Amino acid sequence: MPRCGDNGGMRALLNVIWLVLSGFWLALGYAIAGIICFVLIITIPFGIASFRIANYALWPFGRTITDRTDAGAASVLGNIIWIVVAGFWLALIHVVTGVLLCLTIIGIPLGIGNFKLIPVSLLPLGRRIVPVPD
Repeated sequence: MPRCGDNGGMRALLNVIWLVLSGFWLALGYAIAGIICFVLIITIPFGIASFRIANYALWPFGRTITDRTDAGAASVLGNIIWIVVAGFWLALIHVVTGVLLCLTIIGIPLGIGNFKLIPVSLLPLGRRIVPVPD
């Protein structure tokens, strides 16, 4: 049983609820998109980003997104292409899903989890997923 002040236990509980209710399906969708990107060869960087997002979508609580300092112009160009092709729609889906989940008290943490996925689904290149410090 999570004790008061035990962020790790609460994060684990939220991650299990997230995984069962939406994380598995989100991760599966991102993984399928990653496989398609790998098959098309020229879109392999987008495939790598899709697999990274799929991993984050499985277990988002306790992790956050940071910018990579070594990302350059190729990441900016790739993100522009990504926004036009998929990023806008993915971010919109996460916004709508997050708002709908926040309509229920039980769904508020899951809605917040969806909002956390918006930055990386909109601009995946030049980002890194790191653990949240305790």
